[in-house]
Amino acid sequence: MVMGVINITPDSFSDGGVFLDPGRAVARGVEMISAGADMIDVGGQSTRPGAEDVPLKEELRRVLPVVRGLRETLPDCLVSIDTMKAEVARAALAEGAVVVNDVSGLTADPDMVAVVRDGGCGVVVMHMRGVPATMQEDPRYGDVVAEVGGWLRGRCAELVRAGISREAMVFDPGIGFGKTRRHNLELLAALDDLAPPGRPLLLGVSRKSVIAGTLGTRDLPLLDHATVALTAQARLGGACVFRVHEVEPNVRALRMAEAVTPRRR
Repeated sequence: MVMGVINITPDSFSDGGVFLDPGRAVARGVEMISAGADMIDVGGQSTRPGAEDVPLKEELRRVLPVVRGLRETLPDCLVSIDTMKAEVARAALAEGAVVVNDVSGLTADPDMVAVVRDGGCGVVVMHMRGVPATMQEDPRYGDVVAEVGGWLRGRCAELVRAGISREAMVFDPGIGFGKTRRHNLELLAALDDLAPPGRPLLLGVSRKSVIAGTLGTRDLPLLDHATVALTAQARLGGACVFRVHEVEPNVRALRMAEAVTPRRR
């Protein structure tokens, strides 16, 4: 699956301020679905390194018109809400969102587990060390693959005990969230070792600093090219869901990767 990203924020690292107008954001979502996206991920708070928290009312003001507009324009559109706040998730689900994408792994807000459980929705459970404002301040691991994979498996068990269906969960290793470039590269090389057995792995690497730092460029077209390469490589490595800014080239990369490795379908 391909998840198209729409950031309703003034400060996201690659598209901040571009989609603050709800009509423009909805139009972008329609374009992404037409280009082959399976789902649209709507977020009203930047989670880039150093990002500060957005007040609840402001986050609701940003995202709800876009979730509502997508569902009205494309009734069959699958919408994901990217938030760490339970009230934002609850309101977005009421407007027709079907997935909660929580970069804190449902740890930032004590009410989020109940919202997801009672909402009967899908959920993306991501690993992040620290919080966005401070997560890149000297992150350290003994064995990043073992620690991130162990955390994801442990969190899966905790959420099942809390009443969330195992089948509702997708897991994200959190590339760029409390990890150095070396940590990120090690995780990308070991995707098969990360998700709980039988559960899908989501990869969100589009335009991230691991690409910019490796290639020595912040030029968006070049970052998008490298994202496509990582999408194909990660599909061969077992990832199933891809969160991207540019949909069409990533869809094509996935279809080609699957054509040469049908066992991964």
